[in-house]
Amino acid sequence: MFDTILIRNMDIRWKLKEVGDLETIKKLSSELNISNILSNMLVHRGIDSYEKARLFFRPKLDDLHDPFLLKDMDIAINRIIKAIDNNEKILIYGDYDVDGTTSVALFYSFLKKQYNNIDFYIPNRYTEGYGISYKGIDFAKENGFSLVISFDCGIKAIEQVKYANTLNIDFIITDHHIADDQLPDAIAVIDPKRPDCGYPEKNLSGCGVSYKLASGLAKAMNIADDVLHSYLDLVAISIAADIVPLIGENRTLAYWGLKRLNEVPRFGIQAIMQESKLSREITISDIVFLIAPRINAAGRIHTGNTAVELLIANDYSKASEFAKIINEDNITRKDLDAQITEDALNMLDGDSIAANKKATIVFNKDWHKGVVGIVASRLIDTYYRPTIVLTESEGLATGSARSVKGFDIYAALEKCSDLLVHFGGHMYAAGLAVKLENLDIFKKRFFEIVENSITEDMLTPEIEIDAEIDLKDITPKFYKILNQFAPFGPDNMKPVFVTSSVYDKGYAKVVGKNHLKLTIHKPDDGNGVTFDAIAFKQSEAYNNDMSKIPFDICYTIEENEWNGNINLQLNIRDIKK
Repeated sequence: MFDTILIRNMDIRWKLKEVGDLETIKKLSSELNISNILSNMLVHRGIDSYEKARLFFRPKLDDLHDPFLLKDMDIAINRIIKAIDNNEKILIYGDYDVDGTTSVALFYSFLKKQYNNIDFYIPNRYTEGYGISYKGIDFAKENGFSLVISFDCGIKAIEQVKYANTLNIDFIITDHHIADDQLPDAIAVIDPKRPDCGYPEKNLSGCGVSYKLASGLAKAMNIADDVLHSYLDLVAISIAADIVPLIGENRTLAYWGLKRLNEVPRFGIQAIMQESKLSREITISDIVFLIAPRINAAGRIHTGNTAVELLIANDYSKASEFAKIINEDNITRKDLDAQITEDALNMLDGDSIAANKKATIVFNKDWHKGVVGIVASRLIDTYYRPTIVLTESEGLATGSARSVKGFDIYAALEKCSDLLVHFGGHMYAAGLAVKLENLDIFKKRFFEIVENSITEDMLTPEIEIDAEIDLKDITPKFYKILNQFAPFGPDNMKPVFVTSSVYDKGYAKVVGKNHLKLTIHKPDDGNGVTFDAIAFKQSEAYNNDMSKIPFDICYTIEENEWNGNINLQLNIRDIKK
């Protein structure tokens, strides 16, 4: 058993959550007819009553908040209806990543069914950069668009909107990134994070805000709810890809979006599933690791337009063509990612000063701009600390920042804002650009900020454990209820358990390149329960004494299918000898 809440295993911390209020746990267990272990996990998630549990396990679309609670929603809807009445040309503008392209695909498809005088625009990552571009505004002017609606970008586009106003182009901005005190002078600015917005759910994805705008328009135009619900699959994809908290309204949107994805997937998703050889029920994890990288690859390698065309395709043959293009882009992306990651690791290994700092900044003018964000995440896997990867583009050092648990990298960049040409993002991920002549002074200041504000705990990877259990606690009923905690994501992660003093049955072996396969049992539990287990990338934990000397494991529980048989399997996250 654990003597303390925090246990160190080499350089990974195991943090066992404290037990909640015992009376609440017992009451919930009785009302729901579940074990105290599961009730405690619900209490950890803020679910301390039967009614809250009902909403958690059976989320309803009727529980979604009124879109008109979003600041400026009424102004935006009135301006769109005016444009429709006057037959104005409307341009749907969005970022080139998954969140932006799903946002554009959603609102474009929805509006296209009501009004034909529209088009969409995705900026080029390399010639225009992130957000609303002057080139995009010029495109709108040259092609007669008098109203531009932006998605997943624009909250900081003060100068760009000023320029658009001089050309008599109106902007409606929808975004979900952190807003500054000064907002662009647009017709409407819809962003749950703007300081004066009282919308209850602050952590919508960009596509979630797109869905809200469509919902507001549907209300105003008396469009049936089931028309709107057909776009929830796109919202689910954006929620997974943008790693927003999977609680509250996001949980409801993701829950029903996943149902849509699995029951009636749009042609573009069918084609992506075919290319990625995905034939099982789609989960949030499948979106994160199989679907989203392919959609993202379009904007990273060539153009985000391809992603939108895929998602709005109205027949399978057309969708299949776009899916093949995107799959090739993804193969190219993976090759670039691997090479640049290797370059960056070599650079750090050869620089003893950089390797010992509490943050990482690497720059190479020849790196591919489209994959630097992925590389930053890869570097954190080796050097667990806030990381910035930069390349040269348009005469600037530009790139991506990624952070570790508990450290707000956006706030750190904000303290360097006078040195940055632009920046934007979230607590754990951001984009930035700095003049080449300011790069050294930016590095120095950023390193100082991290050095003075990060704690040692933040610099050590942590596995948060929901409960300590015995193998005999893992029953079919336990797993069935556990599965209903899905969809999993930030603030509702897949439950991790710990079991102490287990042994291997004597069949431990290394499989693949560096994975460890085990058969776990605990002789003193009294009923001879055993479970197959897999420990990915942990072959170094293998030794000949695993059947003789006990060890502790932390793991998730999953179903494993082999030769038509489905069994529960432990997916071991870490082993403590």
